[in-house]
Amino acid sequence: MTVFLIIIVIALLGVTFWQISKILELSKPANADDSQVADNKDNNTQGKIMLAFMVFFYLLMGYSFWNYSKFYLPEASASHGADYDKLMFVSIGIIMVVQIFTQALLHWFSYKYRGKKGQKALFYADNDKLEFIWTIIPVIVLAGLIIWGLFSWSDIMNPEENEDTLVVEIYAYQFDWRARYSGEDGTLGKANVRFIEGVNQLGVDESDPYAEDDIITNELHLPVNRPVLFKFRSQDVLHSAYFPHFRAQMNVVPGMVTEFGFTPTTTTKEIRNTDYMVDKVSTINDIRKDREDLDDDERNYEFDYYLLCNKICGVSHYNMQMKIVVEEEADFEEWLSEQQTFGELMNN
Repeated sequence: MTVFLIIIVIALLGVTFWQISKILELSKPANADDSQVADNKDNNTQGKIMLAFMVFFYLLMGYSFWNYSKFYLPEASASHGADYDKLMFVSIGIIMVVQIFTQALLHWFSYKYRGKKGQKALFYADNDKLEFIWTIIPVIVLAGLIIWGLFSWSDIMNPEENEDTLVVEIYAYQFDWRARYSGEDGTLGKANVRFIEGVNQLGVDESDPYAEDDIITNELHLPVNRPVLFKFRSQDVLHSAYFPHFRAQMNVVPGMVTEFGFTPTTTTKEIRNTDYMVDKVSTINDIRKDREDLDDDERNYEFDYYLLCNKICGVSHYNMQMKIVVEEEADFEEWLSEQQTFGELMNN
């Protein structure tokens, strides 16, 4: 009912303003110029507004870069992240140069060549040399970026696997994640959604001997400086496994297994102590202290890595996340040894 009343009020306000505009139009002097055709004064005004907007636009852009750059992600926490970030910033740099140049020309030409009484626009049919220049330059630049991107993509998507590679299955469902590690046998057991029943949320095949020692967790632990190969499965709809601080993302598709791998290079403890993260945590703490509804204990903020879903997968998509802990190899092995195996889970 409230929404309906708000709509009625807005509609009435619109009618009111429309009627006021009609009254103002009728109250103009008889000799007032009500022509809809722009004259020299109108064109001069619009040209100056275009120049003023250009100045405002660039000042706002500079202010935004200067004040909000602190919200950029910190240095990547995966070995491939440096190449990924370099490609992204080179692309952004090229876009910004082109944007500044073309935007300035747009506003300046709008002012310089504004309409004047008695002046006709020049009909300029074509210029083959000019068209060749403004076509070949973008082609060369884009081809370079695409080729660079393809080589980077190939390196990222085809990492060298060895005996030390840790294989982890990431299982997605509305609206949560689960991680499955192989046990002492080093092999993940077979799984299929047809086997989902009761506590067997991931559909692991109980008859597969390799599945007996698999470990299923709701928190992802990774050893630092050790290659990790992720195998992604989805129970229901299309999800997207997004590791922002590791510069990694992979679609999780129902009915198939997708793969992605990277090597974590920064532990959770290390990134918490970086200058970037200390500054960000201080900023967030200051913001939270302004909220009177929080207790003192709730106002502290400590950074953690998270796996997020980057596809809108349903009403609780925003809450689909899993904590990631990157730690030393010894700490990882200790944590893994404390977890319950799939066989123990099914026998309880």
